[in-house]
Amino acid sequence: MVAKLVMTSNSGEHEEIPLTNETTTIGRKPSNDIHIDNLSVSGRHAQVITILEDSFLEDLGSTNGTYVNGKLIKKHALEHGDKITLGKYQITYENSESGSGQDFEQTMIIRPGEAGMPEQATDNKEIDKSVQKISAAIASEVASNQDSATIEKVACLQLLSGANAGKELILKKALTTIGQPGVQVAAITRRPQGFFLIHVDGGPNNNVPKVAGSDIGSSAHQLNNHDILEVAGVKMEFYTK
Repeated sequence: MVAKLVMTSNSGEHEEIPLTNETTTIGRKPSNDIHIDNLSVSGRHAQVITILEDSFLEDLGSTNGTYVNGKLIKKHALEHGDKITLGKYQITYENSESGSGQDFEQTMIIRPGEAGMPEQATDNKEIDKSVQKISAAIASEVASNQDSATIEKVACLQLLSGANAGKELILKKALTTIGQPGVQVAAITRRPQGFFLIHVDGGPNNNVPKVAGSDIGSSAHQLNNHDILEVAGVKMEFYTK
């Protein structure tokens, strides 16, 4: 079953939106994936990140806030049947195959800054929980495809700019988030088909990660050996060995 959002209008009509992309934006601006033309909804109100069978919801600094089951949230790991409220609109998340929410190894976030780009645990417990679920789902997919050559590869990032230029980071997890919260965050996922870069959060300017100087858009971008990535103003080279 493909995860979907079911929107209910004031007249009681239902509209179903399958979550087929990694990132689905919701807001009043026509450029959003889900356009809601109502003043109670902000221009870029919220977004849903979906990888494999799990999704998490993130408020994008909306004026009236984003609520799940009546509770104001910033980031929330979605479960089947969750009721999302944006302004005067209610949306139901449906996914009978969503993860179980077990505890998994904490996914790390790489923060670029004056002190370099050390791997650190993100402080936001809600996004930790969400990323853990997504990471576990990807790990499960990898485990079920042991014959994939990707399993044998070690993925690395080498920093090309900033205070720690030249440093090599080994990507040991199924999903590693990179960037700077509030500025730009992306993620590299390890799957049987290869390694993929996805856009998670673009900050106030909705910046999108770049590969070889070009924006990757909202869909997952498969990485090739020696691709040059740019996230949160930091350039880095991706390669496997």
